[in-house]
Amino acid sequence: MSNKKKKPKKFTKKLLNKYRLVILNEDTFEERLSFRLTRLNVFVLISLSSIFLVVATIILIAFTSLREYIPGYSSTELKKQATELNYKTDSLMQVIAVNEQYYSSIKKVLYGEVSSVDFNRDSIIEATKSEVDQQDLIPNKADSLLREKVKKEDKYNLFDSAKLNTSFVLFPPVTGTISQDYNIKEKHFAVDIITEKGTPVKATADGTVIFAEWTTEAGYVIIIEHSKGLISVYKHNSLLTKTQGDLVKSGEVIATTGNTGDLTTGPHLHFELWSDGYPINPTNFIDFN
Repeated sequence: MSNKKKKPKKFTKKLLNKYRLVILNEDTFEERLSFRLTRLNVFVLISLSSIFLVVATIILIAFTSLREYIPGYSSTELKKQATELNYKTDSLMQVIAVNEQYYSSIKKVLYGEVSSVDFNRDSIIEATKSEVDQQDLIPNKADSLLREKVKKEDKYNLFDSAKLNTSFVLFPPVTGTISQDYNIKEKHFAVDIITEKGTPVKATADGTVIFAEWTTEAGYVIIIEHSKGLISVYKHNSLLTKTQGDLVKSGEVIATTGNTGDLTTGPHLHFELWSDGYPINPTNFIDFN
């Protein structure tokens, strides 16, 4: 029993034994610094220093940008940027897909690469009526209240009514004699109107110029996009007064007639109408006389 008691005492005594750490000048043996230490003090000091270094390292990694340099550690900012780029990429892909369809339709307009589909005014009206008849038009209570409110607000609004009634009227680009009619079998998706050279060509409806350039076959060509998926094409002009991106009004001068391009036999206007990528006969909607 006495040996067991002596061992703890000796261990405790060793921990508390005092030592002196002296720093001397090697040349003169002059004492510079001295410290009184024990093994316990050294152990405590090393432990506290280690804990401080661990805590400081954790703080630097957790709350500073140094964590981004640690392999395998994901950055919140990088995740955010990656998510935003993913959304932007998806949006750009959708825009590119829409633009490709749009340019494909424009290419069909320019080169006449389209299947034979005949449009006329009566068929469009009949199709619209049949679509309306097939739908359930019985109004519910909320719809009835809304209709009554709108009816009271617009009862005497004559200007809006006039606009609605004239929104689908197409203005004749030029007047004159038609030398060649619309013919699907011959892939002539237009009407040729004989005019004097330099006659003003007017926009058939409000819209945006989407093409205004010189082409080898059709000379100066201008294409206007209107509402409801309608596109009008004007070919063989001698001069264009509008450029791509310009907004035009119905009846506004956009070009002058001429005899430009390889596929022409005299001064005239080659006029086309396209609806949702398909050609339609302009004479069904416009009187050129």
